[in-house]
Amino acid sequence: MTVEAACPLTARDYKSDYKPVWCPGCGDFSVLLAITKALAEVGRPPEEVAVVSGIGCSSRVPAYTNCYGFHGVHGRALPLATGLKLTRPDLLVLAAGGDGDGYSIGGNHFMHACRRNVDLTYVVMDNQVYGMTKGQPSPTTSPEWDSALVPGGTGLRPFHPLVIALAAGANFVARSFSGDPNGTAELIVEAIRHPGFSLIEVLSPCVTFRPEEREWAKQVHPAPVEPTDDRGRAARRVLTDDGFNIGVLYRGRRRPYQPPFGQAQVEVAEFEAEFLP
Repeated sequence: MTVEAACPLTARDYKSDYKPVWCPGCGDFSVLLAITKALAEVGRPPEEVAVVSGIGCSSRVPAYTNCYGFHGVHGRALPLATGLKLTRPDLLVLAAGGDGDGYSIGGNHFMHACRRNVDLTYVVMDNQVYGMTKGQPSPTTSPEWDSALVPGGTGLRPFHPLVIALAAGANFVARSFSGDPNGTAELIVEAIRHPGFSLIEVLSPCVTFRPEEREWAKQVHPAPVEPTDDRGRAARRVLTDDGFNIGVLYRGRRRPYQPPFGQAQVEVAEFEAEFLP
């Protein structure tokens, strides 16, 4: 064994040389740190990790990691991540995105990713606003949030991703706060190690379009109850909490979906020949 191979991996090993272009003070900086710390704790080398995203501020994460990455189109992170994990079960697959990308145009993919329960982890940085496109309300925005784009608020009931995840069949559900990167990293590690589809909702303030979210640091608190493996109980807890309970909310026991692999029926050369003149 070489000296290099014997050295433990650190968060720096998972960071690329690209400098993040998020606004100063954005919570996504801390989430990126938490992701790299978590990957170092899990210990899989960067070449055995794939980070997949869609579109949005938080979806820039793949470019800032030193792993395999795929920056997909809007709302399509989860089908890409699912397909990758099914065809390359040897890889650690992590999907990253935001509330707009994941729950609006990506909402249907989100539900079915929970239902399929493929062994991957989805980290959603929820700031309750479309930050990259200048402050429109997102699916998780409260109905009364007043802004220049939507005076008086939308009046629409917000999407509740944790309850949807539980109802659809996610196997691990947790919530964290970007202001606690160490705690977020611990949850990501647990999510990665838990079999099946894992969702981590990270409350990540947008200090540019929603500066009032800085107050989240004073509102978050550890969940007052232990995690449960009862979906109904977990859903009731989430529906009745204040939205700021931090920690693991649900650990399921569903078996992950992974179809068996057999011998390829057609060689690549034969397949290509069908498309050649």
